[in-house]
Amino acid sequence: MARLLDSLDLPQDLKRLSLQDLDQLASEIREEIIQTVAKTGGHLAPSLGAVDLAIALHAVLDSPRDKIIWDVGHQAYAHKILTGRHAVFGSLRQYGGISGFPRRDESPHDAFNTGHSSTSISAALGMAKARDLKGENFAVVAVIGDGSLTGGMAFEALNHAGHLKTDLIVVLNDNEMSISPNVGALASYLARLRTEPRLLKLRQDIERILEGIPRIGKELAESVRRLKGSVKYLVVPGMLFENLGFTYLGPLDGHDIPSIMRTVEDARAKGGPVLIHVVTKKGRGYPPAEADPRKFHGVGGFDVASGELSRSSGPPTYTQVFGETIVELAAGDPRIVAITAAMPDGTGLDTFGRLYPERFFDVGIAEQHAVTLAAGLASQRLIPVAAIYSTFLQRAYDQIVHDVALQGLHVVFAVDRAGLVGEDGPTHHGAFDLAYLRSIPGITVMAPADEEELVGMLSAALAMDGPVAVRYPRSQGWGQAALRPASPIERGRGVLVRDGDDVAIVAIGSMVHPSLQAAGLLERKGIRAAVVNARFAKPLDEDLLFYVAGRCGRVVVVEEGTSVGGFGSAVAEALARRGGHAIAFRHLALPDAFVEHGSREALLAACGLTPSHIARAAVDLCEADTGAAPKRRNFPARERNELAAGAEVTRWQAQTMLLRDWAVVRPPKPVPGRASRRAAAWTCCLWIAGCSRPGKKPDGPSWRERSWWTACGRTSLASGYLVRPGSSSSRQGSRT
Repeated sequence: MARLLDSLDLPQDLKRLSLQDLDQLASEIREEIIQTVAKTGGHLAPSLGAVDLAIALHAVLDSPRDKIIWDVGHQAYAHKILTGRHAVFGSLRQYGGISGFPRRDESPHDAFNTGHSSTSISAALGMAKARDLKGENFAVVAVIGDGSLTGGMAFEALNHAGHLKTDLIVVLNDNEMSISPNVGALASYLARLRTEPRLLKLRQDIERILEGIPRIGKELAESVRRLKGSVKYLVVPGMLFENLGFTYLGPLDGHDIPSIMRTVEDARAKGGPVLIHVVTKKGRGYPPAEADPRKFHGVGGFDVASGELSRSSGPPTYTQVFGETIVELAAGDPRIVAITAAMPDGTGLDTFGRLYPERFFDVGIAEQHAVTLAAGLASQRLIPVAAIYSTFLQRAYDQIVHDVALQGLHVVFAVDRAGLVGEDGPTHHGAFDLAYLRSIPGITVMAPADEEELVGMLSAALAMDGPVAVRYPRSQGWGQAALRPASPIERGRGVLVRDGDDVAIVAIGSMVHPSLQAAGLLERKGIRAAVVNARFAKPLDEDLLFYVAGRCGRVVVVEEGTSVGGFGSAVAEALARRGGHAIAFRHLALPDAFVEHGSREALLAACGLTPSHIARAAVDLCEADTGAAPKRRNFPARERNELAAGAEVTRWQAQTMLLRDWAVVRPPKPVPGRASRRAAAWTCCLWIAGCSRPGKKPDGPSWRERSWWTACGRTSLASGYLVRPGSSSSRQGSRT
């Protein structure tokens, strides 16, 4: 039998359908969502719960003339189907397909881009005031979940809207959850509204009696409804919203389409700010999702018949490793407390919450509060670990700066979903954390190459001082390919994981293993690539950086973050700050643009961050290198062994090795009038190079070496400066 959904011109045809047809359409849309999300993955339970609400809104309103703003947008799948995207709904969240969130550039029916929570009322109020100022006439509706209502921005907007008194409808979609069950006093308040049947029945009985009075009944009932300070305070729920300046209507059955339609029409007729409270069931129409909406909030695919989620084999995810590690560390240190912003499952803190409920704080969708709460805890010498997605941590930037870093408080930020997150797209990619965090004075920013290093970094972070951020991606670990043994984590020290002298690949975090794979590809072409696991974006290991840069003369920096202001910028700034000979430089990173949605693998390829892309960049750099420093000689076998994969280069080793290289490769040019001084300096260079091999003087130059250097009119080697043989000024030097 042909589906009703396939025969309609939506949303226009909704207005001619009978109530029976609308119910049938709701069932067909739910089936479409279930079958599609089972293949593509997505936000299943929230979208199933909002199907009837979406139908009722579009049946009453005239979209796109009337504006509907879906907060977060993960419940808007039915809205997409109802607004001309049914034919392409199968491409949901796929590379090149339609987004899983409302996008203005995708459809005129998507009035405002959403993806983060608690923004809809502010945006809707702005649209409503623009309408008023331009003398236009259309309805503006914000649909916000009870989880999003825990965000402070939502209450700021409610407060302002109530003050302005402009025509605005806010639909509170109350399903008792955000991703996990809601917490806090507001959740308890909404629960009371949902579960006071005696008060609701009393209100309904009073209204029915009043309306039964001949002639004046309806007018009297309406007058009583509007009387503040009357019986309404005793029997009508929603006085919180009434006191904010809204007319409160509800709670309604969010799956009763006719009731919602009538209420929306009443709200439009009344005018002013109106809040309609509808109660929906997350996962409606799919029993497994109704039984476990938390599990089916966001899924990566599942079997429709059994409800079994698709599970990938292989190593655990970084999130799982974080969750397990923080539980182990907390067992040995009662000072450790954990904080999440409504994401205990997503951040891996659910187990911590069960084992240490008194040390676990789920603050709701309130990242700003989460960070300042952490600062308060840290001020009393506890060690708070705030696990927040990279994209959501952006919302608390001021609190990181003002409340944490300015006071030098020891807060550990577990920055999950750093880099490309895949199908959720530009609203959720963690592209900017390296850039916005490294600009903060006093913060330590590090990124593990694999899950083994994540464990070590978490332990090290807890022992450090001041604010510390550990960023890690949304992906599985490397399993047997992980770097073993992982050398101890020392603040500001990187690791040379592969030796080479043709080109240096300096990578951080998730790009270290792809860079090692790229080095393997380069070796087949006869190019010896050194690979550095930087570990730290701040502070940089400048000694190791200048060792490999000076040795190879060519540097490729690779990061899974924005190309503007991030790790690559830090390396370039360091090279420029130290000066010296020319270094051929290439930076591979996410573009200075918002990356679209798609699988993580497809997006990494599109952004040029696969092993083959890294290798290609290195080859191009070698072929195009005409202005870089001359080729360095190979180190002796003894030194090469000491600098093998995993070795850490000391400051003195790096300086003296570079000095020997320079002494061999660049003999001094005679300078008239300075021959004797130049000769003395050159002799000093050769003397130090000959007696300062690794292992012989690991702790730095002796007083004799420093004296020789000073006598030759040069800055001390201990300060990190090298003379450039042949320079025209006795005071000119370059940082190593």
